[in-house]
Amino acid sequence: MPGLSRYTYDEERARQLMKVALGESEADLAIVGGDVVNVYTGEVITGDTVLIKGDRIAYVGRNAEQSIGSNTQVIDAKGKTLIPGLIDGHTHANFIYSISELIRYALPDGTTGVITEAIDFAVNWGYAGIIEFLKSIRNQPMKIYLTLPAWTTTSSISREQALSTDKLRRLLKRKEVVGLGECYWGPVTEGEPQVLDYIAATREAGKKIDGHTTGAKDNKLQGYAALGITSCHEPTTVEEVMERLRLGMFVLIREGETRRELEAVAAIKDEQVDFRQLGFSTDGIGPWQITTDGYMAFVVQKAIDLGFNPVTAIQMATLNTAQHFGLDDFIGGIAPGKCADIVIIPDLTTIKAEYVISNGQVVARNGELLIQPRKHVFPRSLKDNIRLPRKLRADDFAVRVDGNRKKVKMRVIDQVTELVTREAVIDMPVAQGQVSLDVSADILKLAAIERTFIPGKTFVGFIRGIGLKRGAIATSVVWDTTDIIAVGASEADMAQAVNRVVELKGGMVICAEGKILAEMAMPLSGMLSPQPVEIIGQQLTQIQQAASSIGCPWPDIRLTLCILTTGAIPFLRVCEDGLFDLRRNGLVSLMVD
Repeated sequence: MPGLSRYTYDEERARQLMKVALGESEADLAIVGGDVVNVYTGEVITGDTVLIKGDRIAYVGRNAEQSIGSNTQVIDAKGKTLIPGLIDGHTHANFIYSISELIRYALPDGTTGVITEAIDFAVNWGYAGIIEFLKSIRNQPMKIYLTLPAWTTTSSISREQALSTDKLRRLLKRKEVVGLGECYWGPVTEGEPQVLDYIAATREAGKKIDGHTTGAKDNKLQGYAALGITSCHEPTTVEEVMERLRLGMFVLIREGETRRELEAVAAIKDEQVDFRQLGFSTDGIGPWQITTDGYMAFVVQKAIDLGFNPVTAIQMATLNTAQHFGLDDFIGGIAPGKCADIVIIPDLTTIKAEYVISNGQVVARNGELLIQPRKHVFPRSLKDNIRLPRKLRADDFAVRVDGNRKKVKMRVIDQVTELVTREAVIDMPVAQGQVSLDVSADILKLAAIERTFIPGKTFVGFIRGIGLKRGAIATSVVWDTTDIIAVGASEADMAQAVNRVVELKGGMVICAEGKILAEMAMPLSGMLSPQPVEIIGQQLTQIQQAASSIGCPWPDIRLTLCILTTGAIPFLRVCEDGLFDLRRNGLVSLMVD
């Protein structure tokens, strides 16, 4: 980040700001005559001028003429509205595409700050990966803050790579780090020592702890909150939002790639409650979404269109989030001493950025980015972490049964929605000591193959609901583990798809009858593409078309497969250790009897 002095008191800079405010010195930039949304009072003040010196605001008011000199850049904002730069309160900015690509779309949209998770880098590279990610966000034209990974993973191998508490404490001292990332409530309430130590260290550091409370309510939710969990982005109904607000949690209404819940909870606007504990989150924004809809401006506009008071919606995307994370001394509002992050829009109900000022500079105008993000070059040592010892064969995906049994009860992952699974117990025939897939019944093979720390460790089971009539899909782009996930109607095609993922050094591959139908490379940790986001979007479209051509009914197969490994979404998940039941918070056997 451009000189951490932005986050510390600088007496000389403060004196310069004071001189500009007093009319004793010229401003660098003046935004004249606009209607300023004051998020601190909820007012819209007409005809104000904002004076900027360096990267900070010096003055907001109507007596600015004496500070506007010959060297002052002037923007005439008469008839326009000024709002603070928008902030995403919870995202995954290091997944699929690079930080520089995110910035390239975020800034013209009016998004000048994000709070992002670090689990995707950490699970692959540990402490070194987090340090490298912190390097990648330095000296960028927008503000990026980090929450550290809670490491509540289904995988024992990934859990063994977790940060020591001492290293976590060291990272918590950094100003770019605002807290601990989403802690899945199951491991917390089960008392897993590692995550409890993380929570204690974060509280000692005076920083925030993000929550993840899907399915938690009443006693379990309150016990979870009692440990010091301060926020949640998972509520899907007004009732769930209200329950969390009443416990003092900061609730982020989600509108992003994984889920879009703004419309479902929009009735919260009619409740007679204080909105200071409400913000917005994308929880990650995919290539299709960011290139088509935009970023936080889209979220705020949708809220207004759904009937939210415009000033309230703007507060939720600015000051509320900044206050929650303890950043409101610097960002979240238009006032003297704050960072000069300002968006000029046509009017209060039209959230379309005409000018975007970030760190006191005009970085975008009418959708055109004027200052390019810095492209970070990652060291080679952090690029190649897919290390399977040999090529896989079809028989590596066999499910063998001991004895002379003719039939067994198998525990099968049942894909009931694009995201949610449940357990199904199905009688399956045994032939020649093996249990086979059954395409006619939509029962496919599913494999999780560890690719980095114990390369080649594999679990093979079954999944119903993916819909493939032929072929196979493999991906290294998964959550919370270093697995390659493969599903298929053919073991030979599964082997080919996984082997091609390895050749690409990570990515996603679809094949059928021995032919590659679509592929995309993700060579940075097996999860990140160096390509422009537009190209990534095109490749994902080709992936989706290929998946549909072999029978997949789900609209985004990448997302459906990548979350099969996570403990974040109910109920039955998979990793290289086997099947993981979130209700039991532990592994369960493939065979039931």
